[in-house]
Amino acid sequence: MIVGILKEIKVEENRVCMTPSGVEVMKNNGHDVFVETSAGVGSGFSDDDYRQVGAEISPSPADVYARSEMVMHVKEPQPVEYPMIREGQIVFTYFHFAAGEELTQAMIDRKAVCVTYETITNPDGSLPLLTPMSEVAGRMAAQEAAKYLERSQGGRGILMGGVPGVAPATVVVIGGGVVGTHAAQMACGLGAKVYLLDMNLERLRHLSEVMPKNCFPMMSSPATVRDLIQEADVVIGAVLLHGAKAPKLLTREMLATMKRGAVLVDVAIDQGGCFETSKATTHTDPIYEVDGIVHYCVANMPGAVPLTSTMALTNATLPYAVKLANDGWKQAAQSDTGIKDGLNVVAGMVCFRGVAEAFGFAYVPVEDILNDE
Repeated sequence: MIVGILKEIKVEENRVCMTPSGVEVMKNNGHDVFVETSAGVGSGFSDDDYRQVGAEISPSPADVYARSEMVMHVKEPQPVEYPMIREGQIVFTYFHFAAGEELTQAMIDRKAVCVTYETITNPDGSLPLLTPMSEVAGRMAAQEAAKYLERSQGGRGILMGGVPGVAPATVVVIGGGVVGTHAAQMACGLGAKVYLLDMNLERLRHLSEVMPKNCFPMMSSPATVRDLIQEADVVIGAVLLHGAKAPKLLTREMLATMKRGAVLVDVAIDQGGCFETSKATTHTDPIYEVDGIVHYCVANMPGAVPLTSTMALTNATLPYAVKLANDGWKQAAQSDTGIKDGLNVVAGMVCFRGVAEAFGFAYVPVEDILNDE
């Protein structure tokens, strides 16, 4: 198969979807790889690094799209790319369709085969391609919260871990999955008092056993959230509904009960955000204030640490990229339920229920598409 590696064009996105070592593996499996020129520069990889492992450097995204049977990105295709996508072409990337009706409609219209990183599953239901970026984003959430608590950044002027004789910051993390756990671990490591909320009792039992002593796992409920945000210096939104829009857990009215200069970090912004007052921001302009509360809602947080993120992402995505290239999308999905779960939009049809329900599109079960000869 001919595989294309595209340069990211979303604002302040410095990751690349595959390292040179990943390209070498693809070549060893018999596939031709085209890498758009300068695609890896933001992550520290030169065009020569890719040439040395057998890739051909392509001069433009239009050339990559035109020559490739499967194209790979980190973030979703941008509007300027929509006309370049061909019918039947595999597009393998993070799409987060449920947060983007225009994107979803464009991929329906292009009749592409959209395999989404974020809905591929393991047999246990975990999300192997979301996990590495969730780990990065969770750790970054605590780092950014600590930064924006500084008075010069608009925060309350509190040191996350305090000092002897002075209390540390109180951090509320909503969601005890990968993002939330890593955010809580980092905040605990900085010395904060951390409340980690989840709705799964078994998960809470596990967290109680493994988390540091300054982390307090608690059952999440609207009442618990309302109570804890009044005490919070930081609230980190780390909820995820598989392939669907994030629920709104904090309303604008609830901001009035919080301390002025408190910081909200919405890691769910890729899925529409879990705070009513959230709107996507960028690394260049990462924060804004609503009713005295600092909001950090950067939609591609791992893009700020592209070398770490690119290496972690390639570690996770490469086996799936190889399988898609070796077998083709239909056979790969028929033999691997994880890849089947990654199919969201295929040949003009929405085959992921959460995406269809988000915008009222017709839903076609993926099995119907796979069984259609």
